[in-house]
Amino acid sequence: MTTDAIFRPLNLGNLTIKNRVLRSNISGRWDNEDGSGTQTRINWETKFARGGIGAIISSFVPVTMHGRILPNYATIHTDDHIPFWRQLGEAVHRYDCKYIMQLSHSGRQQDMPGLSNENRVALSSTSRTESLHGFPCQAMTLEQVHETIDAFAEGARRAREAGLDGVELHGANGYLITQFLSSGINDRKDEYGGSLENRARFLLDIVDAIRRKVGRDFHLQVKISAIDYNNVVPTEGRGNTLQDSIQICKWVEQHGADALHVSLGSLFPHPLNPPGGFAFDTITRNYDAMISSGTRTVRNYFLFRYRVLRPLFYYIWFRQKWGKPVEGVGADAARAIKQVVNIPVISTGGWQHASIIANHLARGDFDAVSIARALLANHDLLEHWLAGRDVPDRPCTHCNKCLLNAPKHPLGCYELSRYPSYDAMVEEICSVYRETPPPLEMTQIGRSAA
Repeated sequence: MTTDAIFRPLNLGNLTIKNRVLRSNISGRWDNEDGSGTQTRINWETKFARGGIGAIISSFVPVTMHGRILPNYATIHTDDHIPFWRQLGEAVHRYDCKYIMQLSHSGRQQDMPGLSNENRVALSSTSRTESLHGFPCQAMTLEQVHETIDAFAEGARRAREAGLDGVELHGANGYLITQFLSSGINDRKDEYGGSLENRARFLLDIVDAIRRKVGRDFHLQVKISAIDYNNVVPTEGRGNTLQDSIQICKWVEQHGADALHVSLGSLFPHPLNPPGGFAFDTITRNYDAMISSGTRTVRNYFLFRYRVLRPLFYYIWFRQKWGKPVEGVGADAARAIKQVVNIPVISTGGWQHASIIANHLARGDFDAVSIARALLANHDLLEHWLAGRDVPDRPCTHCNKCLLNAPKHPLGCYELSRYPSYDAMVEEICSVYRETPPPLEMTQIGRSAA
C-alpha cells in the first residue's frame, strides 16, 4: 500500500496545505451564550491539528446571532470576536495546520434556538415548516436577504482580519444557502426563487460580496450538497439533482470560488450524511433537548422511544441507505463535479481507509478528502497510515453515537467497544478540557512524506 497521493501538498489557489486531508466541520457546544469563544474550543481544534492533518474546517460559525444552529457555538457576527478567532488560528498554526472558517446561517434548520432566538421565528427562503422536525420559519424579505448577504461578507472580512487562512460557505445539508438552492424547499416567486439560476442567486451574490470585501487573494470555498435526496419525508419533493449542482458549481467557479467541498443531503442529519448507523437508545436519551424546537419533534421522540414504532422510522430513514456504501458515499458525485470544474474538489463522507482514499486521489477522482468521525475516533489517524496501517486497530464504527449525544453531552466517541473501560471512554471525551501539548519537532506529518 502506498499513501503518497494522500501526503502530497494541495494547492488551493493562494492557499497551500501540506497534505490532502482536511478535518471536516464538526464540533461541540464549547462556547458562551453570547457567541464568544472559549479555551475549550481552542483545545478542541488543536487536538486535531496535532494529529497532522493539512487543514481544519471549523464547525459552523454563524454570521448573525439569529442564524445560529445551536447555542454555545462561537460566532463571527461582531468585530468583538475577532481577537478570539485570532488566538485560535495562531494556536492551530503552531502545528503547521491551516484553519478555514465555515461561515453559516441556520435558516429554518435551527435545532435549538437558545436564549437569543427564543422569541424569534427563524428566517428562510420559505415560510413552509421544515418537514422532519417541524421547525417553524418565515420567508425573508428582500431587505433581509440583502442584509444576510452583507453579514456573510462581513464574516469573511473578520476571518481575514483574524489571520485565518480562508472561509467556507456552508451551502449544504439543509442550512440557509441550501434552502435557497433546493427546488424541494425554495418556493419564492421573486428573483431568488423559481428557476435554477434564480435559486442560485443568493449563493452567488454572497460569493460576489465576499470578493468585493476581501479581494481575490483570500481563500474562499463552497460546500454544496451534490444531490438533495430531499424526500426523507416521503411527501416532500426530491430537490436538486446532480446535474443541477454541476451547473451551480460551474457558476460558483466563475464567480471566484477557489475550491468546492462536496456533500449530500438537504437536511442534517440525513440518512446519507452522516452515513452509518443509528442508535435508538442514544437518540432517545438526547432528543428531548430538541422537543421544544419544532412541531413534529414529539412525534419523532415517540418513534425513537417505543420499540413497536421503531420499525416505521427505520424503514423511512434507512430506505435511502440501501445499496450505498458508508465509506465514500459521495465519491461518485464528487468525481462528476471534478470532471467539469477547474478548481480543487474535496469529498466528504465516511472516509477512513488509506488505501481507498489514496486510490481515489491517484486516479484524480477529486483532490482531497474531509473527515470528521474517523478523526474524532482517532486524532492520530494519519500517523497510523504513515506507519503502514490501512486503518487503525480501533477504527471508527460509524455508529453516529458521537452526533446523537451532541445536543446534551460533550462531543466525543461514545462507542464503548472501542475502549478498555467506561472510565477510559469518559477520560478521552473529557480530554478536550485540557490544553493540547505543544508540537513535537519531529512530528511534522506530511513534510517528510511529501
